[in-house]
Amino acid sequence: EEEPVRYANLMYDRRVVRGNTYALHVLPTQTAQPDPLEIQRQREAHRRALARKRTKEQFQSRTPEPVEGRKHVDVQTELYLEELGDRIIEVDVECQTDAFLDRPPTPLFIPAKTGRDVATQIEEGELFDFDIEVKPMLEVLIGKTIEQALLEVMEEEELANLRAHQYAYEELRNAELAEVQRLEEEERRHREEKERRKNQQSKLLQKQKETSEKIAARAFAQRYLADLIPSVFSNLRESGYFYDPVERDVEKEFLPWVMAEVDKTLEKKILGRTVLD
Repeated sequence: EEEPVRYANLMYDRRVVRGNTYALHVLPTQTAQPDPLEIQRQREAHRRALARKRTKEQFQSRTPEPVEGRKHVDVQTELYLEELGDRIIEVDVECQTDAFLDRPPTPLFIPAKTGRDVATQIEEGELFDFDIEVKPMLEVLIGKTIEQALLEVMEEEELANLRAHQYAYEELRNAELAEVQRLEEEERRHREEKERRKNQQSKLLQKQKETSEKIAARAFAQRYLADLIPSVFSNLRESGYFYDPVERDVEKEFLPWVMAEVDKTLEKKILGRTVLD
């Protein structure tokens, strides 16, 4: 239901404008409430547009910064030129004025003199005698200087002694290192010479053993083969065999024993020579 219009003083009616209109109070009007879904849809569309714009700005190639002393200027690069009509026309205007007079320098502030001057007469030598007062100071300075000089000289002598001692120690160490290297080299040569002599002696003994075995085998073969062929053929002819049993016994029993005895004798000889070496 509409309320009845109450007539009152016009000065208190808000619908009447009084004075200037800069601070005009606008009456709220009843409008239809917007749909929340529509507001949310508009916000989503605005957010997507901002995201697309931001992505486009990121992927868009930007112009590098101008070098020192230059600046960028917008230039039309379209096929057809377009006249710029929003440029403000500038006009230079001059005005003649009188020159200002130079301001004189501010004078130095000198305060006014107050009181009165009073003097005291001091005779020569009453307050300070330079020759007497400076003597202990000079003694201290000279004594400290001489003491410092002596300390520096002693330090230099100590450093010189330390360097000489270090030099002598380095020479002695180098001499000892050279002597140790010489002894090691001499020991190495003796060891190599000993190994070489041992190898030569072992090779010589091996050759002597082989030679003696060859000589013994040859002599035994010559003595054995001297009467072997006639006896073998005679026995074969007599008994019808190609070998002699006695000869076979000698070959199987006697000869291995003889060779073993010879080997033992040679081993004892080699052992005796090795012990002697």
